[in-house]
Amino acid sequence: MSCSNCARRVTDAIQAVPGVSHATVSLETGQAEVHWAQGAAPQPQELLAAVKRAGYDVRLLPEPQQPAAPSSGPVAPSAGTGPGQVPHPDALQAPRRRQAGWEWNLWIGIPATVPLLIGEWVLGWGHQPWFGWVAFLLASLVQGLAGARFYQGAWTQLKAGRSNMDTLVALGSTTAYGYSLWALLTGTGHLYFLESAAIITLISLGHWLEARATARAASAVRALMHLAPATARRREADGSEQLVPVAALQVGDQVVLKPGDRVPVDGWVAEGSSAVDESMLTGESLPVDKTVGAPLYAGTVNLSGQLLLRVSATGQATALAQVIAAVQRAQASRAHIQRLADRVSNVFVPVVVLVALAAGLWWGLGYESARRVHDRLGVYLWRTHLPASSPATAIIIAAAVLIIACPCAMGLATPAAIMAGCNAAARRGILIRDAVALEKAGHITTVVFDKTGTLTVGRPTVVQTQVLDGPGLPSSPQALRLAATLARRSNHPFSQAVARLSPESEPISAWREVHGAGLEARWEPHGNVQVRLGSLSWLAELGTDCSVASSFVEAATANGSSVLGLAVDGRLAALLALMDPVKPGAEQVVRQLQRQGLRVHLVTGDNPRTATRIAAMVGLSPEQVLAQARPEAKAQFVQQLQHHGQRVAFVGDGINDAPALEQADLGIAVCRASDIAQEAADMLLLKSEIEAVPESLGLARTTLRVIRQNLFWAFFYNAASVPLAALGFMSPILCAAAMGLSDLVVIGNALRLLRWRPRPTRSS
Repeated sequence: MSCSNCARRVTDAIQAVPGVSHATVSLETGQAEVHWAQGAAPQPQELLAAVKRAGYDVRLLPEPQQPAAPSSGPVAPSAGTGPGQVPHPDALQAPRRRQAGWEWNLWIGIPATVPLLIGEWVLGWGHQPWFGWVAFLLASLVQGLAGARFYQGAWTQLKAGRSNMDTLVALGSTTAYGYSLWALLTGTGHLYFLESAAIITLISLGHWLEARATARAASAVRALMHLAPATARRREADGSEQLVPVAALQVGDQVVLKPGDRVPVDGWVAEGSSAVDESMLTGESLPVDKTVGAPLYAGTVNLSGQLLLRVSATGQATALAQVIAAVQRAQASRAHIQRLADRVSNVFVPVVVLVALAAGLWWGLGYESARRVHDRLGVYLWRTHLPASSPATAIIIAAAVLIIACPCAMGLATPAAIMAGCNAAARRGILIRDAVALEKAGHITTVVFDKTGTLTVGRPTVVQTQVLDGPGLPSSPQALRLAATLARRSNHPFSQAVARLSPESEPISAWREVHGAGLEARWEPHGNVQVRLGSLSWLAELGTDCSVASSFVEAATANGSSVLGLAVDGRLAALLALMDPVKPGAEQVVRQLQRQGLRVHLVTGDNPRTATRIAAMVGLSPEQVLAQARPEAKAQFVQQLQHHGQRVAFVGDGINDAPALEQADLGIAVCRASDIAQEAADMLLLKSEIEAVPESLGLARTTLRVIRQNLFWAFFYNAASVPLAALGFMSPILCAAAMGLSDLVVIGNALRLLRWRPRPTRSS
């Protein structure tokens, strides 16, 4: 595949195979990812046949030599990689192989073209008969060896009834070469062997630079692939240590990690304590302290102490594999903005061939009129040296049109920027699910934050309790045990804080969690009564009288605490005040977003007083707060903003925020690496600090701006260059150089994203 048209044709060919749900084809890696429809029988041989009929060579990648990820059900086979799978090493080496292929062309083209250039332009041997034969031999070498790649691509497309960039290059260089051969044999006319050789050499040089830049842009995936070590120090049952391949590790194995060792697989600390560098995975620069029970992720580095790791996930089930797959998937996806370039590219090559033919006929049959137009425009543009005869002029101008109109820059405009933008984000611990998410992020006008675990630290503590007296109500120790028992089965941060009140338990049954509201169960030894732990508004909805809690609530919410109530048989039994401190950088993040022209809102299930107090801490007014919001109400609030013309990004921790994340134009999940496979957001922040939110939106806007710049340049280049070439103002050599330059402009503009830094903001 040589251009985006090729990738699109391969995609269409694969998706036409019965049973294929969808396919993604990456021009940069030369890899196709195929997903089969539910219940469809995979037919890999049909895929191969379809791609070959489209005019391209194809093969199935061998299975990676690593254990398969555990799954809860059957997984449909796919060609290439599926969701959550590590990209095949062969695919990651594709950009380097493309670079090596174009290097071969340069080793042939440059030694042959440079002597022709010196002999004709410097020494003036162009009219010497003997130099004509030398030029013929050197140009034939370039045409036959370096040009073989273009001829092969053009021929395979011709057999399939199509055309691509190779078609234009082959036609242009062959036109100049064929005319020169006829002039050499007949002894009439100027020879253009230099032009025919320079066309192939210069275009090969442009492709080599493009492949080199693409390999650089794909470096993030390769760097992630090399994070995990190849071997691990496994502790055997007898206590001895054995160095084994990482692929041999199984869930439950124990691995010894010494200072300086990279973690080979996911797991948790069974023995020891140490500091671990997770920056390459999460973007967080400070080491993270690890003690017994703490999670460890593949690719991170043990810094200080010795740890014993108990394996919990291997191969494609590790967090590192999920990160790699997410980056690869984002790079291979296509943005909506690319459709314009695709529609133009569909008809571009046939139109260019017709323009070249028309220009050639005009200069060949109406030389005088064409020359008059050229001379008039030359007063305002520049003077050029045209061939003396009309046939030579027609041939050279037709070749120039074919060469300069290659749609490479148009095809590279969007994917090059997406690849660079996704890599720049991944290096900062920001995973973008696909190109559409990146495009949506660039259009956001409003950001809505969840409170717990997003604007706050997410590790609340119980700071005050009050147990109410009354007949049939539990005593103080019993009430705290009951609350801890109810909370222990939930993963919500508030529940985990309440669970730490007591290590003892009360016998309960029929436990269930009402998301965004609270917990309920049956308290068995005490008449099997209903007990509930949750927000006071929820308890009041269910008939509990919460009026006695007013003074406690007023005192607790004044300093930003949240209040939970424990109800026994419909009566309020205890009150718990929990404090979840605001993240240190939350206020600065809100101000950064506001300086970027974005509206900011806070939604929470807390009571209005606590929500208003937290909002004031981060610089938000009460009008920007929605309190006592259930998960469904959060989604409805996002929907209301959208109905008013806002494009909304919702930032949450993914626990009770799934409806809002789904409703929002852009869902941003603040999570740890182990949550990647479970989150359904468009953008994943591997580090929990929300400083990455304005950073990710700023990078997305910059990427979208780069895409627009690239598309403008690509369209402007072709709109201006094709008429100039048709009017005789561009020689074939200049056209080949200009085509390569257009590719470099697009690639270079995209690579600026790899060095992107957020603009410093002044504090007010």
